[in-house]
Amino acid sequence: MIAHGKDIKVITGNSNPALARDICKELGIPLANSEVGCFSDGENFVSIYETVRGSDVFVVQSTCSFVKDGKLSTVNDSLMELLIIIDALKRASAGRITAVIPYFGYARQDRKTKPRDPISAKLVANLITTAGADRVLTMDLHANQIQGFFDIPVDNMLGSPIFVDYFNRKFKDDHEDTMVVSPDVGSVARARAFAQKLNMPLAIVDKRRQKANSSEVMNIIGDVRDKRVILLDDMVDTGGSLCHAAKALVDIGGAKDVTACATHGILSGPAIQRIQDSVLDEVVFLNTIPAKPEVHCDKIRYISVAHLFAEAISHIYMETSVSPLFV
Repeated sequence: MIAHGKDIKVITGNSNPALARDICKELGIPLANSEVGCFSDGENFVSIYETVRGSDVFVVQSTCSFVKDGKLSTVNDSLMELLIIIDALKRASAGRITAVIPYFGYARQDRKTKPRDPISAKLVANLITTAGADRVLTMDLHANQIQGFFDIPVDNMLGSPIFVDYFNRKFKDDHEDTMVVSPDVGSVARARAFAQKLNMPLAIVDKRRQKANSSEVMNIIGDVRDKRVILLDDMVDTGGSLCHAAKALVDIGGAKDVTACATHGILSGPAIQRIQDSVLDEVVFLNTIPAKPEVHCDKIRYISVAHLFAEAISHIYMETSVSPLFV
């Protein structure tokens, strides 16, 4: 007996409506009829044009920047839209509200690294909970401990199974000469699990970060000479670390070629041009953050996460275990 809601409804903000539509297509339901916009002074508003009373509602909204009607909106706009949608649903007597956040912004500010630093990830978790969300469904949080910042259930999906399927097909004829590389020491656990699933050896790029959005490659731990290399990370922002690591793997390590993959393609500032000019053969992202509409780069490829999120939504609605999706 499902006691929390009579039906599934999916509603979206403006940050990633294409993904929300694809999720609905996988679920075989229409996207909820709603409008999310802003007034002339920039204040956000939401209008929901159908009843949600008693429904199990899933709000699909990545907290990333986005472009709508030729205007660039910020991470803060996405976050504010999410909070207002949740509040509107709560006040409309939705049975249960799940915030589906494929990319969770502010996740890099998960601890104090120097005096008087904020812990913004905790603040955002508090805002989402206070707005009225009953649970959160997200993917590849930058730091796993962020799950503990919430006082509501959190399902942190993994993007690696999608990449495992992709690279098993891509390198099936050259599997023995392919290695997984962690771009830094902090990502070793993620890269090790990924390498085990692919049954490939692991190497590590040891780097020293001098300041935010910049890094210096210091050393390569492992033998990558004449190997095809897969660089794995959870996100790519300005692209500096990724491109420097790829260059070091080729120039210092002697790698034959380098392919990279990351769950979240933030791609701010010079990132796209850096990737285009780099030694990277291909960079594969999941569409947790939509592709930049104004720039084309033939090295960048996107894979959809709609099927995985639709499966998770189905499990949550039916109140069955989500664990099989983490394999």
